[in-house]
Amino acid sequence: MSKLTLEKFYEAFKQHDATTMASCYHQDIIFNDPVFKSLDHNEVTAMWEMLIKRSKGNLEIDFHTVMGDDEMAQCIWEADYEFSKTGNPVHNIIHTTMEFKDGLIIKHTDEFDFWRWSKMALGLTGVLMGWSPYLKNRVSKVARMSLDKYLKQSE
Repeated sequence: MSKLTLEKFYEAFKQHDATTMASCYHQDIIFNDPVFKSLDHNEVTAMWEMLIKRSKGNLEIDFHTVMGDDEMAQCIWEADYEFSKTGNPVHNIIHTTMEFKDGLIIKHTDEFDFWRWSKMALGLTGVLMGWSPYLKNRVSKVARMSLDKYLKQSE
C-alpha cells in the first residue's frame, strides 16, 4: 500500500500535478529536507506547488529504487531543473523516506548533499561556502521567506 502511495506521489510530481501530490499527504504530515524544516500540510503542499510553478515547465523528475511496506517506503528521486535565482542547471539526487498512516504520507523526509546542490545552484558561492552552516542557514531562511510570501499570496 505505501509503495503505491509513494509511486502515485512521484508520478504526479513527474506530471507537475501538485493537487494529486497533496492528496497523498495525511492532514498531520510533517516534511523535512536540508532546506525546509518541519513543514505542515498547508506549507508542504504550497511548497511543491510553488516549486512546480516557478520551474515554468523546466523540471524533470525521475524516481527509482522504491522499497517499503505498509508503514514505511523509501526511494531515490532525481530532479533536473534550472535554479530560478541564478539560472544554473541543477541535477539533484534525493533520498526519500516516507512513513504512512491510513495509507497516506504522515512523515516525509528528503535528504540530499547540500554542498553538491549548492555548487550547481549557486556556482562559485556554493563551491566556496556550500559546506558551511552559514550558507545552509541562509538558503533555508530565504526559501522560508519565499514560501511564506507564496502562502500569503495564495490566501
